[in-house]
Amino acid sequence: MHIEQLRNYCLSKKAVTESFPFDEETLVFKVAGKIFLLAALDEVPLQFNVKCNPDKAIELREQYEGSILPGYHMNKTLWNTVKCTDSIQDNLILEMIDHSYNEVIKSLPKKLQKTLE
Repeated sequence: MHIEQLRNYCLSKKAVTESFPFDEETLVFKVAGKIFLLAALDEVPLQFNVKCNPDKAIELREQYEGSILPGYHMNKTLWNTVKCTDSIQDNLILEMIDHSYNEVIKSLPKKLQKTLE
């Protein structure tokens, strides 16, 4: 997957914004002001962090050792770093983005959650 595909997919989701709050190489996607994905624009291959359920995070790390790692500069229980290597299919990448987006929405107040459904 390329950064353009990742960016377009993230922006197609409801209430998503993008920004560079940390530096010029880290593209951040937020839903309702909460981060759900950070992409490192200076990494080859593409590398990004996504939020993940702790049990699922461990499962993915074991299944895709070397390509899915504990979140770099993030809470290692709740975040994974994904390296877009040949071992990871695009559909899995999209599933991880969806999962991260949904994990963040679940943490929002119920009233705000309803507006995003």
